[in-house]
Amino acid sequence: MTPSLQHRADVPPAPASIHTATLITLGLLLLLILASFISLKLKWAELFSDDAVKTTWEFLQGFAPPDLAPALLIKVFFASFETLAMSALGTLIAAIAGLLLALPASGRFGSFAKSATRLLLNVARAIPELVWASIMLIAAGLGPFAGTIALAAHTSGVLGRLFAEALENAPTHAATTLRINGASTLNAFLYATLPQALPQMLSYTLYRWENNIRAAAILGVVGAGGLGQMLKYHLSLFQMQTAATVIIAMLLLVAMVDALSFAVRRWLMH
Repeated sequence: MTPSLQHRADVPPAPASIHTATLITLGLLLLLILASFISLKLKWAELFSDDAVKTTWEFLQGFAPPDLAPALLIKVFFASFETLAMSALGTLIAAIAGLLLALPASGRFGSFAKSATRLLLNVARAIPELVWASIMLIAAGLGPFAGTIALAAHTSGVLGRLFAEALENAPTHAATTLRINGASTLNAFLYATLPQALPQMLSYTLYRWENNIRAAAILGVVGAGGLGQMLKYHLSLFQMQTAATVIIAMLLLVAMVDALSFAVRRWLMH
């Protein structure tokens, strides 16, 4: 028997149970989707009726043209910077806290510490940013500080879990080689495991920064500062043209951060 044939003969066939489990999973997902459509009682006809389309069009016409007064544009600029600062600082705090929590969550300090830390991360990311902001507003009052802490609290749970998965999935050959040659556990982590997982962790951090830009704009609705607070104020007074300017500033800010984050992620991964 030739080496190639011998190599093929040594490869075990794919287990049939994998295909069965896949079909069962797809069947359950299909049943869930069908049950969702049946239980929600969606009224598609009313959504696309003539009255609904006419009312929506009249509402959107109230936003045009956007208010471009110099005084308003200055306010929007500073509010945009405040939103950007909230998202950047909240993401930075979350990345540091997520890395610290990812160490025990990846099983480096025993199974009890792993289970306890993962439970903490689950709680942190299960609570939405708006709920965190409501709690922080009671503790810290109105303003961007409460929004920043709210973003950091939720994002810490997300990044901590992602960082833990990245550390667990990092190849162990380099760290094992260093340990065999006398390196300490800390040095093996710093010079082998962390450099391998760092590009993926940075990519996760940049992606969450994109999401936090949008979340920071929404948190302003509950009084956490930034563009969201301006949007809530002008919408509550039915100043639609001024609100349109704020919405355009939100779109431009999100597009700018998305483009920057995408470029940095491509540079890190290549």
